Amino acid sequence: MPDSELRTRIAISFQSQPAHHEKTPMSIVSLNDLLARAMREGYALGYFEAWDPYSLEAVLEAAEETRSPAILGFGGAVANPSWLDRWGVEELAALARSLAEHATVPAVVFFNEARTFAQVLRGLRAGCNAVMLDTSHLPYAENLALTRKVTEVAHALGASVEAELGRLADASAPGAESPLYTDPAEAAHFVEQTGVDALAVSVGNTHVLAEGEATVDLELLARIHELVPVPLVIHGGTGFPAWAVRPAIARGVAKFNVGTRSKQAMLAGIREALAELPERPNVHRVIGSREEGDLLARGKARMKEEILKFIALYGSAGRAI
Repeated sequence: MPDSELRTRIAISFQSQPAHHEKTPMSIVSLNDLLARAMREGYALGYFEAWDPYSLEAVLEAAEETRSPAILGFGGAVANPSWLDRWGVEELAALARSLAEHATVPAVVFFNEARTFAQVLRGLRAGCNAVMLDTSHLPYAENLALTRKVTEVAHALGASVEAELGRLADASAPGAESPLYTDPAEAAHFVEQTGVDALAVSVGNTHVLAEGEATVDLELLARIHELVPVPLVIHGGTGFPAWAVRPAIARGVAKFNVGTRSKQAMLAGIREALAELPERPNVHRVIGSREEGDLLARGKARMKEEILKFIALYGSAGRAI
């Protein structure tokens, strides 16, 4: 069966069955619309990766407190693949979707860096209205072909697609493959051929940079922006220099992804709470109570504090209308 026919059948199958997309509440909005407004008005949105109810709540509470649009989502890159394939995609999508449906600010449900096309389909079925398949490891032609397939199916369901061109350095894996910077002309061709809605680029930004700052090439970013008509995305937001955020926004960046800093903050809060525990704590209070003594609630509070700083840095506070 030709690929085009298969993709058409998949889209028809999705649309012919009851799905979240048929009953989208007003609070859930298109990533395209949020990024387009950010581009027009000169700010960026943060995608703060989450992995459980506490971290998702930290993202939404920070957004609601500042009246910022929210991107509620989870990532496949650092999650156990067998767990994701068993039920993880549906579990996390359901959590994110539930919060988005009750949000008081515009919200997107985003599956970041899915590992396989099958996971993308499952994320769409589970209620994600924005997806990204990690194809950064593939040769250009394969990346283009697979991304086009994702875009055709997602767009048929009204979902947005982010893709990536280039390869970021990985600070957690010394000696891994060297970074591959995004080529501006290649990026323009890629966007034209795939129809993606946003493009993550490699300009010196680095994954999992727990300390220090990345050395970013703003001139390269400007050249990409001149040729690429869609909003640009920066992964590796933890190590992206604060001084370069405003210049990056002026050069087409409408979204920053932050994961490492979120987990660092969560861990710091939990460690502080553990250090304060009495020898024989009330386990019902410190595990799952969501009261002041709840270990994970302390971690959530610290994560929220970090997110508030990024929202201020990106300029998205007060943009929830």
